[in-house]
Amino acid sequence: MMLGHNRKMSGAECMADMLEAYGVTHVFHVPAVLRKTFAVMETRTKIKRLHVHGEKSAAYMADGYARASGKPGICMAQVIGALNLAAGLRDAWLAHSPVIAMTGGREPKNKFRKVYQEVDDVPAFEPVTKFNATVDDVARFPDMVRQAFRVATSGTPGPVHLQFRGNEGQIDGEEAEMEPLVEPQFARVPPFRPEPDQASVLAALKILQDAVRPVIVAGGGVRASGAARELVALAEALQIPVATSLNGKDSIPGNHPLSVGVVGSYSRESANKIVNLADLVCFIGSESGGMTTHFWAVPKIGTPAIQIDIDPEAIGRNYPLQAGINGDAKVTLAKILGAADKSSASKRKAWVEEAQKTCGEWRAKYKAALESDAVPIRPERICHELSLHVPDNAIVVVDTGHAGMWMGGMYDLKSPTQSYMRSAGHLGWAFPAGLGAKCGAPERPVVTFTGDAGFWYHIGEIETAVRWKINAVTVVNNNGGGNQSKRGFDRVYGGQQTEQARELWTFRKTNFARIAEELGALGIRVENASAFPAALAQGLAANRPVVIDVVTDIDALAPVAVA
Repeated sequence: MMLGHNRKMSGAECMADMLEAYGVTHVFHVPAVLRKTFAVMETRTKIKRLHVHGEKSAAYMADGYARASGKPGICMAQVIGALNLAAGLRDAWLAHSPVIAMTGGREPKNKFRKVYQEVDDVPAFEPVTKFNATVDDVARFPDMVRQAFRVATSGTPGPVHLQFRGNEGQIDGEEAEMEPLVEPQFARVPPFRPEPDQASVLAALKILQDAVRPVIVAGGGVRASGAARELVALAEALQIPVATSLNGKDSIPGNHPLSVGVVGSYSRESANKIVNLADLVCFIGSESGGMTTHFWAVPKIGTPAIQIDIDPEAIGRNYPLQAGINGDAKVTLAKILGAADKSSASKRKAWVEEAQKTCGEWRAKYKAALESDAVPIRPERICHELSLHVPDNAIVVVDTGHAGMWMGGMYDLKSPTQSYMRSAGHLGWAFPAGLGAKCGAPERPVVTFTGDAGFWYHIGEIETAVRWKINAVTVVNNNGGGNQSKRGFDRVYGGQQTEQARELWTFRKTNFARIAEELGALGIRVENASAFPAALAQGLAANRPVVIDVVTDIDALAPVAVA
């Protein structure tokens, strides 16, 4: 704990000092909230205070910052924008990302008198936070800010909300005797690495070693724990194929001989096939939720399973288990590896060969699409080019919907030093999250993949990127519509839609490169697949925000999951 001492100071001074001591570099906000704090930050800190164009954007940027850096992302809004901020926290909640939201709140003297913009926002944050509290006395700033960082980073990480008295949080202008203590341990994920008991480790290891056709499903907990190296080492030692959730995609490079791809609904066919052929599934840092298991069909419930998780409530929630281990993924995997009998790997030689053959069949099946020169461009080709040309130290940020399906299934990380972050379900998340990721890891290239449907949500943040020199590269799969909806609308229209029906999911054709240029970014239009590598190289070297507008085929639909 960093020691301070009691002294008379304003809430603004206390907040500024504490955020800086916790290592916060950026705050994403929509005015007006904690104005005094922002003014004080200018003289007391180097924290950048990014005024963005919407509360959801602020939350998504804080989320991207948190996932890229491992440090809590800070977002803020006044009372009238608080509900929008709460909506933006939903993705961080679903993805277990440590985001701290700060809002203005109601003054006791004005409650129930219909003061301008008054709504009780606190209940709205309850479903999307681990801790949801009000700060009504300025003397509580030190302990409540500490608690926010403590809760956001500990155990399974997640969002926190603090509401400060006053519609703009004007309580920060009040003074009190305060001691702005800071606990650096809670400045990033994970603050603790709880160790599993040895008996549960040995019980699970025996089951794993006895299995002839086991598969590991690695989730976002592996990513949060920084356990990728231990995961790969265990898989190699025991010769076990590894599938990942979308959240855990960067746990193993796609070109690793034991990697079978992303499993579940937004998936790769080879991963679903291998998981459904397994005689044992080992979930590591995965909640075994609906997307990762294709709504509990991959694997089928009843398939022998073991589960490792930091959250005891997750263990066995969706699958009956033969063994469970409660502990941090990195520590637990190291313990398992330390006790493992590597000679047991030989019994899985045929299984690994079968998994590799299945992966080879997938590559052969999609080779033509991945290498297609078609005009308009096939999205598979964009994913393939990104696999080949994204730098080894890059962070790749991906939207949900078709973007998540294309990249989840068709894109491969080629290096253990690449990172992959994806929306947990909110279309439009990726573009602002990519900007936040670049703020959280400014030394790393950031490449965001979204569709035009996702890009439209927060397109005004191009101006934010230009104003704050956030030099991320955003690739837009621009097909003039939200064509993930095509299958669903075909179904309700009896198999074939009318032109009028297509109005429900199609847009005007738009040149996003021109819009980007108008707003001060670099815009590059790509109409031929062979031009994409040069466009990406130009974007990565540009040292300014970049939008690469790729004109793609609206009739290209991502493959549906194989169950």
